Amino acid sequence: MNLRIELTHNPTEEQRQAILQPLIEYNDAQTGGSKSEPFALMVKDQNGEILGGLYGRMIFRWMFIELLSVPEQGRGQGLGSKLMAQAEALAREKNCYGLWLDTFDFQAPEFYRKLGFSQFGEIVDYPPGHKRHYFQKRLID
Repeated sequence: MNLRIELTHNPTEEQRQAILQPLIEYNDAQTGGSKSEPFALMVKDQNGEILGGLYGRMIFRWMFIELLSVPEQGRGQGLGSKLMAQAEALAREKNCYGLWLDTFDFQAPEFYRKLGFSQFGEIVDYPPGHKRHYFQKRLID
């Protein structure tokens, strides 16, 4: 078989899936399954418009918090803590080992520490002059 590497600066979703599928198959063979369960907790106004919230997924019995966005008018009122508490309750309900997430130094690392998360990694100068922090909170030992 003659293999070659080709660069594209505009990959399509079909190309992404072609790369992803063999990885999923390999992971499933190693782990018994890698089904991802997405979920969202939405912050809405009186008209039902989504202003923020929390988006994540559960995979390999861990919850990954991908997005947490508290609308400006809801900051300082405990809304972020309530969203995280609901996510943690869902993780416990689903028998997850824990939760993990990442955040930038200009976002909310101290917020996550106050919620009992511990840092397990960081990337310096991502973006330049800043740090990206990785946190976890273990629920089951």
